[in-house]
Order: sequence, then C-alpha cells, then structure tokens
Amino acid sequence: MASYRIRQYRDEDYDAVRTLFARGILEHAPAGYRHVLRSPWVQLGLLALFVAARAAAGHWLLGLGAVALALVALWPLVRSFSTSYVHQALITDLGDIPGCYLRVPDACFWVAEAGGAVVGTVAVAPPQDPAQRGAALELKRMSVSKDYRGRGVSKALCREVLRFAGARGYGAVVLSTSMVQVVAQRLYEGQGFRRVGTSTPSLLGTLLCFRIFHYRCDLPARDA
Repeated sequence: MASYRIRQYRDEDYDAVRTLFARGILEHAPAGYRHVLRSPWVQLGLLALFVAARAAAGHWLLGLGAVALALVALWPLVRSFSTSYVHQALITDLGDIPGCYLRVPDACFWVAEAGGAVVGTVAVAPPQDPAQRGAALELKRMSVSKDYRGRGVSKALCREVLRFAGARGYGAVVLSTSMVQVVAQRLYEGQGFRRVGTSTPSLLGTLLCFRIFHYRCDLPARDA
C-alpha cells in the first residue's frame, strides 16, 4: 500500500511547495559545476590562465594559484543558472499557483502528501511554444523530496499528468529538463517520453556547453 497520496494543490501548501521546488533545483548545481569543468573551452581557458600567470610571475605555484582563484570564481557563475531559474519561478507561476494552474483551462497543480507533509509536486499547463498549443500540454515543476525518492512518487506524479492530458483529448505531453538532471531523464524516458530537441538557456550557457533537453510523450488516441 502506498505511503503517500496524490491530491490537488491547496493554499496551505504554498510555502512547502516553494521550498521543495527550490531545494530540488539547487541540489543540481554541483553536477552543473562538474559538467562545466569538463567543457573543452573551460579547460582550455584554465590552461591558458595557468601558462600566462606562470610566465608573468615566473613560478608555477602562482600559476596554480591563479587557476584555483578562477575555479572559485566560476562556482557562483555556474550556480547562477540554478538560482536565477528558481528566482524566476518563485516570482511568476509559483508566486500565484491558483491563478496560474487552478483557474486556467487545461492546467492543474498536484502535490504528493505523506504523513501530512508535501513530499512531491508536479504541474501541467498549456505549453509556452505557440506551435504546440492545442495539441499538447506541458509537464512542469516536478520535484520530489530526497526522503521519498525511489518510492514511485515521481512516476505517480508523471502518470497523473499523462492521465489529465489524455482525458482532455490532447495528443502529447512535452517537458524540458537540464542535461545534468540524469535521474529525471531516466524517469521520463521510462514513462514513454523521447528526446526531441535541445537548446541553451543563454549565451553563457552556449559558451559553457550547458544544454536543455526537450522531451515529448505521444498519447494514444481516445478511441484506441
């Protein structure tokens, strides 16, 4: 028997939902940092910095020191991908969940509740891409507490979105996730999503080889 239940969002969930979402996104920042350090452009830049500092100072220790300072400075820059994304979400749709999801046609917001606490969230809404509107819905704001991962909560939330979209006659559900969210990618692929494209969030993202993956799950026809 499941130790959690999926239900629609209520006003008293507001703080818990926002906190859970922010924590879930920010925990991916270290993985993003490691990815950036593997970028050929970043490695080439660090090597060039080492050579230049060593040549200027005449000692390899100072070259290493310059690289160490660059690595320290790079961390907040990479983390800003996560912090800016969280900030934008908290002041837009997660600042008015009822207005953005519960009072909008073909949109909804659910939480997974266990022991009286919110342990997971997911939302669905018409996609931002005008070309997909009317044909697909977008899965958004998926997050599950660390203590409840591996218990099927994410799968249950994902299936709720697929059921919701299918019941309203939509032919697909789309979503986007970052390249460092490997566990999320496996979850979505296990639920029938396939990768259909990639993009970069900004010029800085392009330089650091940081990509966003776009997924789509085609739903069976209602008369099937």
